[in-house]
Amino acid sequence: MSEPITRRALREAAATAAAGGPPSDTPGAAAGTVAVGTAVAGGAPSDTPHAGEPPAIAVRGVSRVYTGPAGREVHALSDVSFDVPRGELVALVGRSGSGKTTLLNCIGGLDRPTSGTVWIDGREVTALSERERTALRRDDVAFVFQTFGLVPMLTAAENVGLPMRLRHVRPAEREERVAHLLDLVGLAKHSEQRPGELSGGQQQRVAIARALANSPQVLIADEPTGQLDAETGKTIMALLQSVVRAQGMTALISTHDQSLMAMADHTVRLADGRLVTADPPPRLSSPPRDPRPLPPTTSPPELPHP
Repeated sequence: MSEPITRRALREAAATAAAGGPPSDTPGAAAGTVAVGTAVAGGAPSDTPHAGEPPAIAVRGVSRVYTGPAGREVHALSDVSFDVPRGELVALVGRSGSGKTTLLNCIGGLDRPTSGTVWIDGREVTALSERERTALRRDDVAFVFQTFGLVPMLTAAENVGLPMRLRHVRPAEREERVAHLLDLVGLAKHSEQRPGELSGGQQQRVAIARALANSPQVLIADEPTGQLDAETGKTIMALLQSVVRAQGMTALISTHDQSLMAMADHTVRLADGRLVTADPPPRLSSPPRDPRPLPPTTSPPELPHP
């Protein structure tokens, strides 16, 4: 790597990372829940390879209200409920201002809903402390942003390796994982280039590789093709699709591009902060609570090789 990573770079990366069970009392009885490809109310998911397991993401009655000018309330989300099954790529669709980013922030623990609950792998994200949510984002949930979010002074390899540095992964193991991920996204020959020396599509590939660094269970991408031309956007979406398959993870990706919806397994549509349609039709699942504790915030386990 070209130069040591500075404390300032680590602080900037940490800021970037942070800025990127039965729900409620009776999870199986939540009205209006849309289960994307899961089971009928009260039952385990049917006709899926993960039957009997909780969905990767469960959203129950989530609303988010902000105080606008002159004290007026702005309802960014209103009573949104749906499930995302494990191992699926789901497109979150809607016009700009429909509430997609707010919903993704609530799901990923970057924001707290005004009411309702969010569950990831059976853990209630909305009940976690800030420290626990940081651990969740570090170890189990990864983000890909529209603006890439790369540290400009660092090379592609250094950007990809930052999440592992924050987990204190051994240097030899980290460098091996970085090399594997850059090869996975087709940038093995660009490891020493900085973001300013890469095209928009290449920068987004680096951001995807960085998101995969700690082998997350859930990938959240907010308009990842929004700043790219149509052809490059399709390439990035195809890459995300192949990565989800290869890594066995679950992905929730927001977009307003109709051509990209066809690449997703299912779609969920928002309008004016409300869930209006889903493919397949609405069904209800009842995910059991996962009793496992959160990963520790210090001395994390060793990073597994793919």
